[in-house]
Amino acid sequence: MAERIVSLLPSATEILWFLGLGSRVVGVTYECAVPPEAARLPHVTDTIIPTGATPAEIDRIISAAVAGGEQLYRLDRELLRSLEPDLIVTQDLCRVCALPAGDVDAALTKLGITAQVHRYDPMTLPAVLDEMEHLGSVAGGGAADTSKVQELRRRLDRVSVEAATRPRPKVLLLEWTDPPFTPGHWIPDQIHAAGGEPLLANAGGRSTAASWDDIANSGAEVLLVAPCGYNQQEAAQQLATVVARPEVAGLPAVRNGRTYAIDADSLVVRPGPRLIDGVDEMGRLFHPGSR
Repeated sequence: MAERIVSLLPSATEILWFLGLGSRVVGVTYECAVPPEAARLPHVTDTIIPTGATPAEIDRIISAAVAGGEQLYRLDRELLRSLEPDLIVTQDLCRVCALPAGDVDAALTKLGITAQVHRYDPMTLPAVLDEMEHLGSVAGGGAADTSKVQELRRRLDRVSVEAATRPRPKVLLLEWTDPPFTPGHWIPDQIHAAGGEPLLANAGGRSTAASWDDIANSGAEVLLVAPCGYNQQEAAQQLATVVARPEVAGLPAVRNGRTYAIDADSLVVRPGPRLIDGVDEMGRLFHPGSR
């Protein structure tokens, strides 16, 4: 059980509050804004990615940093030391999304910090729920309200059972738009649970690059644009750019007006409790008028 927690993941920060452990969090990242009180805590990381960069610009920055061995995230080591954490929550899931656990381990060794490091790395939707419970056990023991995770499971079961009674549209989700990436990790599970058939997806694996020809030939009946790191308004702007491309003009989803933007940060890409809200939202889009 931890008394002073530093969360290096927005999803973990949200989970800790969801489980009733928010009062134990003493430091977060610059991206941790849910709940609002988390944003007022000291920020122990920053990023080299500038605010307002386009998807293509971000892709170029990341590619150049990776090729040059440059870190995408900066850890404020002295601030971390001053917070005296006994638990640090980090990840190895995606070096583009947050500071990798190996970098954290190296920093702790150099600083002489003996805090426990917990890696939160779910790859599927069931694993997200399991790992939420495990994080609660590690961080709070019996103080964590894991009954809330059970309620998420019940909600997911209800949606899945309902969705199984309806026709499944072929669904293509773009997790990035320039260049296009199709979904991996838990996102195909979300699409399936909501009643869709995920296309060009890598369930339980990494998101994958796709060509516009791949997308044009997918036969998608529903097109979702949920770009990682972007909210609803920003996703809508990128959706407009995608559907304007001549390559996708013949896609059934485009011809029939079944193209939708999704608030990715809230509902899709952050592996926390709101993924179930994402399943609900997808279900409404796949089967309009059914709820």
